[in-house]
Amino acid sequence: MSLAHLQEVPPRSMILLVGPPGAGKSTFCHQTVLSNIEMRPVIYVTTESSPSKVKDSLRQKGLGDVLPHPLAFVDAFHETVGLPTAARPDVVNASSEDLTSLGIAISKLQERAGENVLLVFDSLTSPYLMSGSEVLRFMRMTLLRLAAEGDAVLACVDEGCGKEQDLVAMMSTADGIVKIELMNGSKTFDVIKHPKMKPTKIEVPMTWSPAVSYHFDMKMWTQHMEMSMGLTARPALRTEVGDYVNLFWPSFARWSGMLWDPKRFPTMTYNANKQGEYVGTKMFIQSLPWRTKLSLKLSMPKNLSKVKNMKKLMSWLQPSNEADRGYILEYLENASKTDEHFFRVHEAGTCWGFDNVGATLGLGTLGGFVGGFKGLEKEDRDWNAVETKCIGFGDPYCEAKIAPREINGLKDSLESLDSTIMERIHDRLMDSLTGFLLHGKPLWKERPRLGNEISLHAVNHIMVLPAIVSERYRIAMRLGGATGGKEVGIRLMDAGKREDEAVKCILDLLEHCKVGKVTIGDTIRIVQNCESFGMRSEKPSCFFTTGFLNGFFSAVKNQHVKETKCIAVGDPYCEWEFT
Repeated sequence: MSLAHLQEVPPRSMILLVGPPGAGKSTFCHQTVLSNIEMRPVIYVTTESSPSKVKDSLRQKGLGDVLPHPLAFVDAFHETVGLPTAARPDVVNASSEDLTSLGIAISKLQERAGENVLLVFDSLTSPYLMSGSEVLRFMRMTLLRLAAEGDAVLACVDEGCGKEQDLVAMMSTADGIVKIELMNGSKTFDVIKHPKMKPTKIEVPMTWSPAVSYHFDMKMWTQHMEMSMGLTARPALRTEVGDYVNLFWPSFARWSGMLWDPKRFPTMTYNANKQGEYVGTKMFIQSLPWRTKLSLKLSMPKNLSKVKNMKKLMSWLQPSNEADRGYILEYLENASKTDEHFFRVHEAGTCWGFDNVGATLGLGTLGGFVGGFKGLEKEDRDWNAVETKCIGFGDPYCEAKIAPREINGLKDSLESLDSTIMERIHDRLMDSLTGFLLHGKPLWKERPRLGNEISLHAVNHIMVLPAIVSERYRIAMRLGGATGGKEVGIRLMDAGKREDEAVKCILDLLEHCKVGKVTIGDTIRIVQNCESFGMRSEKPSCFFTTGFLNGFFSAVKNQHVKETKCIAVGDPYCEWEFT
């Protein structure tokens, strides 16, 4: 038995493919298209990438220019996250947040295609995270209806994306269930039930493919680091709103994006921050004036193994930590020893406000800390860090163990989130946001010493740096923003706000958070938007902001937005047009 047999989806059946994010569900869907296009028309629903990317992937795998049967797409990605769409005869646009529009788009293409159609739905995760258990009704009314009429349906969903009982309900509706399991570098397709096959397991190799598309303006960030470390005195880089952002905004962005990939994102964030800070530290030191560089070389330890050397480094870094307002760091000298250091972290920006949720919450941002250590040492050693205490577990502060080697427990810590914890965190964020918008309550619990703002440098570690190295992260930030924006809009309308009042609420939120200087007229304009400030890209890069605005305006005014200008590509401001 091989994957080829699984990709022959039988008529009058719906097969559900379940697996963790990044396991290869989309690749399986692409291969299924190639295996079936010679036999029948194919409708491909894409909710997390563009039809053009799917087509490019299919071409790389062997799809020709002349097809024996039609291949058409439902694009439920662009409209969802506020990206512009182009009119194409083989594409019908819809939105992942609007299940009715999805059903209509699928029906329209089914009428064109005729009988014996294969529908590939990649994936149900986005509609589920935006509409919850309503997706179950959509599956019964649309996907199962197609199967009952004689068509074949392959749909995939991320394992762990929501409530376990909802995933069980999804699987109960399907005629076949295939689960992808990742273990020890291999991938197994577990056929739990199937209309044409007996239960079996098929093992295949596992591959990964990172992507890079944009980068920091290192000159600007070097200036920022020099200021934060007290090496130079300069005015704020963001002249309109200052260089600090309300802590709520990056927390809201980070956890909205985390909904899409809670098992994989923390590890990805950890590695991205680690590599980014390592490279950034090296570049920062090289960019310093030669006198400062010489002084640093003479005063700083070349090796951080010994307790006395780490203590010396902490005294040098403390002004930068305080200026960033990301956390208050305390080196636990008595608990530390050679090559095993312990730190106590107070008022950590990534954890603050989420006490007692049931998990460690640094979840990747500690990677930046150890990346800096690696960049400062003369010897190239692989430093790592793991949280041993966290306010997320009810501790009064967070603590971390740091060592120049692999650390037991790090993997488990980075994979500690589940749907219950994610729901608890999301509810806390949304309740706080609703209280601020409707009743004027404080937006976020203020930290006693650091206050409620963090620097642009800290913001980038929380919500931007991983997006540089991961296309999956950028997609999740778009979709997370759309989900959050839609829910905010719905809550305001349910509270009786008029459209103009709801829009005013969002203006107040963005201004309060110091996201940038915002104006709304025929377009939405944000000057010095914190998400793309200091970035350089060939395309607009306000991933979360665009998704948030698009989700909000779709819920409040039934309008969508697209970013047409961005400071990351050299424009004087970021601007969104209504569509």
